[in-house]
Amino acid sequence: MILFFFGLSAGVVAKIKGSSFFVWFLVGFSLPVAGTLAAVLYRFERNEVMRNCSNCGRVVPLHVQVCMSCGEDLDPPEEFMAAPARSERA
Repeated sequence: MILFFFGLSAGVVAKIKGSSFFVWFLVGFSLPVAGTLAAVLYRFERNEVMRNCSNCGRVVPLHVQVCMSCGEDLDPPEEFMAAPARSERA
């Protein structure tokens, strides 16, 4: 029962940060305290800097080196797009 709640907490934290709930649930379930702590310290996926693929135009994160859509090898960009701003709830 305790392992389930550690997995749930890691999954919820990761989902808030934009990562996969199921993957982080398994990490939190397998490594109870360390998994939840890792989910808290993991980067925010939604705040990633984005860029366009030069071949197909798909928007991909800056750290991606090969486009998942067309397989184009992406060079380091000269300019990049900022991540879309999320509207703040009042």
